[in-house]
Amino acid sequence: MFKKILIANRGEIACRVIATARKLGIATVAVYSDADKEARHVQLADEAVRLGPPPSRESYLLGDAIIAAAKEKGAEAIHPGYGFLSENEDFARKVEEAGLVFIGPKHYSIAAMGDKIASKKLANEAKVSTIPGHNEPIQSPEEAVAIAQKIGYPVMIKASAGGGGKGLRVAFNDKECHEGFSSCRNEARNSFGDDRVFMEKFVQEPRHIEIQVLGDAHGNVIYLNERECSIQRRHQKVIEEAPSPFISEATRKAMGEQAVALAKAVKYQSAGTVEFVVGKDQDFYFLEMNTRLQVEHPVTECITGLDLVELMIRVAAGEKLPLAQADVKREGWAIECRINAEDPFRNFLPSTGRLVRFIAPPQTMWQADTQHLQGVRVDTGVQDGGEIPMYYDSMIAKLIVHGKDRNDAIAKMREALNGFVIRGVQSNIPFQAALLAHPKFVKGDFNTGFIAEHYGQGFRAEDVPHDDPDFLVALAAFVRRKSRERAAGLSGQLPGYGVKVGHDYTVIVLDKAGQHRQVPVHVDEVVGQIGAAVVTVAGQRYAIHSPSRLNDVVITGQCNDRAFTAQLERGTPCNPLALVVQHNGTRIEAMVVSPRMAELHALMPFKAPPDMSKYVLSPMPGLLVQVAVQPGQKVQAGERVAVIEAMKMENVLFASADGVVAKVVAKQGDSLAVDQPIVEFE
Repeated sequence: MFKKILIANRGEIACRVIATARKLGIATVAVYSDADKEARHVQLADEAVRLGPPPSRESYLLGDAIIAAAKEKGAEAIHPGYGFLSENEDFARKVEEAGLVFIGPKHYSIAAMGDKIASKKLANEAKVSTIPGHNEPIQSPEEAVAIAQKIGYPVMIKASAGGGGKGLRVAFNDKECHEGFSSCRNEARNSFGDDRVFMEKFVQEPRHIEIQVLGDAHGNVIYLNERECSIQRRHQKVIEEAPSPFISEATRKAMGEQAVALAKAVKYQSAGTVEFVVGKDQDFYFLEMNTRLQVEHPVTECITGLDLVELMIRVAAGEKLPLAQADVKREGWAIECRINAEDPFRNFLPSTGRLVRFIAPPQTMWQADTQHLQGVRVDTGVQDGGEIPMYYDSMIAKLIVHGKDRNDAIAKMREALNGFVIRGVQSNIPFQAALLAHPKFVKGDFNTGFIAEHYGQGFRAEDVPHDDPDFLVALAAFVRRKSRERAAGLSGQLPGYGVKVGHDYTVIVLDKAGQHRQVPVHVDEVVGQIGAAVVTVAGQRYAIHSPSRLNDVVITGQCNDRAFTAQLERGTPCNPLALVVQHNGTRIEAMVVSPRMAELHALMPFKAPPDMSKYVLSPMPGLLVQVAVQPGQKVQAGERVAVIEAMKMENVLFASADGVVAKVVAKQGDSLAVDQPIVEFE
């Protein structure tokens, strides 16, 4: 077994590998860019080496520098994690040539299967069912359109070296194909340093199901069941689960055996994933093979009770697989939600900045621990006060739950999301909450088009269904009442001016447009119980008991004998008197006041925000890489105005109406904040 390994990655996956290395008694070496010098993975590792400036091409993609760091620190092996150099054939070969061990498949397996074009050719030769397409690199947008017309729309344009949703577009007509090809190639060049692009038929209403495989150096290969990864937004997985609620035992076995045959054909060693597109009749087609550890590997670890990172390390050290196919378990149900730094209410645009507050829900399962299951696990590479930089992907954390069945896992995940506190950057937690509550998701009735179908016009606050919205009103009143009780008990109050607790309140629920609704509530204390009260809202009785303190952000307790977890904070930048209550993805801002104060509040004028309709504003923090207009230029609606880049994603801004450019406010190369003006129209 190795004594020291270097982890050629960052973020949560670097922390994940460190956890298993510690369990095995292996020392670890981290690498970092200037943007990550204070990052969690650097602090967890035994040693750390600086690679260079923040951009990936100047740091985490410098294979020679990483190998030199490993040799300098005396590491015997390198674990690449996922992304960056994990599927780079040249890097794997150079690691081996340097006398080190690559904790992953051999370079020839990566060459055969890591390249999307080569893998499809090999699958065809092995008589594996594949989707119709063009497997040669496409040279121009015009050629792409001609090929698409031959295959038949819709088509999927994919970067050969792509992954993680990067370098991928779906086109339904010639215009989308022409534009999608150019964007796809640019994104691939920037993210992977490889701009080869190919094309295949886009199968409509498909399921995305993948098989986890594991091979050793002794010719043994097994499959560890499947993962359901169909809940995707723009080809980026959002929720993954294991097993799939869709496929039958017969299909599972057939897909698993085909995946194993494919892995054996390339002498595959280590953990890998064979991805399939599965039709509604459970007919399946080979899509690609990821020759690395997957982001969603924890759900497989939960249902099998195996530590995949440990098995990767043991296989790389020359050990045989410790189990045969018949020994692979499938127990319970696991779900993973990717918690990303993006604003779901602004079309999921990246959100970068400092994590002012980061409180994960209580964990009962841990990385590298396969003994304590049936609970909650958080995989993350950040911590309270840490930075979410613009240079890398948007993932903040992975929230994993393991239940006795699917309904139990969904319930655990909803409760865990309620207790996940992220402040300073926006996150997709409200969107995750909405997905988990959607009736079709609960039934398991979905495919890869689920999000586009149900949230095709974007995601709004009203898209988050709450089964009892008055509970949030009752909770606000409960907390305000407890605060008043505490204030009334303070000594030294002037006679006649002491705080009066009262029983009747009005909860004013606010919105951004200055509109509000007033909800009368009545609160009664529960004699003999601390932290308890009965709140009546619109005739509905809410008996609430909570042991949480008044200054806790996460409030736990029972309401009408049912456990709940919610978040509550005092004050907003615009209203220090407001209480912000969040539960099951729904968020309200409320003021809990006396009935007389509510009457006066209704008379207060609303200060409307300034009219910014003449400006093109930056919808996200990011780098302004292009301004496509000049002062005096006539612009038509839909015409490109500017391009902003953040977290490896390009965001093109278009004019919303015809107009003439009065002034270009920002210049190329500027780092922009949210809502910062870029262009002003006359």
